Amino acid sequence: MKFPQTKRLIRNLAFTALLLAAVVTLYQLAAQQPAQWDMTQNASNSLADSSVNVLNQLQGEIKLTMYVTGQDANLGDMHRLTRDFVALYQRYKPDISLTFIDPVKQPEEARKVNIHANGEMLVEYDGKREHLTILNEQALTSVLLRMAHAKNQLLMYLEGHGERNLEGIANHDLGEFGKRLQQNGFRLNSLNLTLAQEVPNNTSMLIITQPQIDLLQGEIDKLMHYIDSGGNLLWLVDAEPLYGLERLAEKLDIIFTPGIVIDPVAVQMNIPATWALGASYPPHAITQNFNLNTVFPFARAIDWEENTAWQHTMLVEAAPRGWISRDIPQGKPHFNESHDIPGPATIALALQRNINDREQRIVIVGSGSFLANTYSGNGGNIDLGINITNWLGNEERLITIQPRAVRDGAITLSKIHLALISGSFLIAIPLLLMLVGATVWWRRRR
Repeated sequence: MKFPQTKRLIRNLAFTALLLAAVVTLYQLAAQQPAQWDMTQNASNSLADSSVNVLNQLQGEIKLTMYVTGQDANLGDMHRLTRDFVALYQRYKPDISLTFIDPVKQPEEARKVNIHANGEMLVEYDGKREHLTILNEQALTSVLLRMAHAKNQLLMYLEGHGERNLEGIANHDLGEFGKRLQQNGFRLNSLNLTLAQEVPNNTSMLIITQPQIDLLQGEIDKLMHYIDSGGNLLWLVDAEPLYGLERLAEKLDIIFTPGIVIDPVAVQMNIPATWALGASYPPHAITQNFNLNTVFPFARAIDWEENTAWQHTMLVEAAPRGWISRDIPQGKPHFNESHDIPGPATIALALQRNINDREQRIVIVGSGSFLANTYSGNGGNIDLGINITNWLGNEERLITIQPRAVRDGAITLSKIHLALISGSFLIAIPLLLMLVGATVWWRRRR
């Protein structure tokens, strides 16, 4: 009579042993092959791909020192908050160290490194130091991206002829783009060729935007010498006269089609037809894994004559259903067969050649407005501009989509909504469970 009980006991023991073995095996697999899924709306518990890409470029230890008191009246435990945030980076780069120093209890330690505020972080890497006063992914990744630059490259921009200013704040200037370049480790200097003997030899790249008056022949000669010497160049061309830069276009075998690019698709997006849209990009180091829409206001088309000395690569082709028109359309745009040229149109072009035992790189964009303060925030305009300058500076490894601020995930509820939610959880759901339990009990009793 005891045999069935013994068999049942043996089966239970065997099942328990197998269950324990399965749990131990799964634990070992989880320890060896960790995996995580971030289900939050803003992916707040993981890093963006751009941040991971930057971490992959940094070889060696990153030291983070947080100068903060233990408790904050509004935020609570600052040590825990900081550790949780840094842990996101340590997941991809374990050799990131984090140290806490209380600036109240250790004021001398804070003064040694010029700490001015509670909650300030000191970031150290490869002999470089930077202070961080705002602790979020966009801020920290931007600091690490600057530190990833192998050298402090000098970027010069031509001035003296009414060009767009890379440090200007006017709508037509490129100040926002210039700020991002400085954040990424570039040094910006203006260049007036009527005063300078030549383009300095230590210039990593030269940026030329649309002049408003003619350049002098002596200035053009200095530009030609810079190109002949293998200098890198970013040329932003607007749909206006070249004011003396015709020689530069001839030097590069570039042909600018008169008129501006009209893109009917832009009208469907409720933006002017004179804004050419970039959505797909031919393969190139600049556009590798780049999938952001870009906007090129008042763009002009770029063509070129084949030359064995230069390798030409189209970067942006726009208006496949559009055309090039000499006139700005009034109202709904219409194609005029008598003088309009059908699209698509190349509006950004990369050139490269080997000269003086080095590779010379040039990028021409048929819209200076696409990086202007007024338009640079559209889509991925600044991201594309940063990719271009990284490529011109021979920093292909740093070509990445720039870190962006996350969306605000806070939810604001009215008193009615709060009452409904509270009532549901505190009253309705318990009553429902009690009703289900009573029903089950009644059926079993019957």
